[in-house]
Amino acid sequence: MTQADLHLFIAQYKLGVLSTIAETGAPQSAPVGIAVTPDLEIVFDTVKSSRKYPNLIARRRCSFVIGWAGEQTVQYEGEATELQGQELKRCQAVYFQAWPECQTHLAWPGIVYFVVRPRWIRYSDFDQSPPLIQEFTFPNPV
Repeated sequence: MTQADLHLFIAQYKLGVLSTIAETGAPQSAPVGIAVTPDLEIVFDTVKSSRKYPNLIARRRCSFVIGWAGEQTVQYEGEATELQGQELKRCQAVYFQAWPECQTHLAWPGIVYFVVRPRWIRYSDFDQSPPLIQEFTFPNPV
C-alpha cells in the first residue's frame, strides 16, 4: 500500500471519529465530517462552542478512526491546527469538494476549520488472509 492508496481509502469515507483530550485528561470522541488532501491532511469544521474546540486549541495532538465497513480501517494520529488565511482557503476548497452542502456552515456563529497533519497512520485489512497491516510515519508537522 502506498501513500496514494491510503489517500484513496480515506477519501471514500465522509466521516471519521475524532478523539481529543479534555483539560481534565479525559478522552472525548465525536464523529466529524472529513475531507483528505493528497498529503493525508484531514480537514474538518466545528464550532467554537463544541468540546473539541478548546481541547484542540490547548492540546493539538488528536486521533481518528476512519472506515468501518468490513474490517478495513485506518488509525490516524496527528496534530491539529486551526486554519486561517490562505491555508484556510486551500483546505476549505478540499472540504467543500467532499461536502458541497456544508458551504452553508459558513453562516454559523463560531464556525472554524481545522487541518490535522499526520504523525502516524496504521492501515489494517482483516478481510484478507493473511491480514494486511501497514504503518506509516511522518516527520513532525511544522
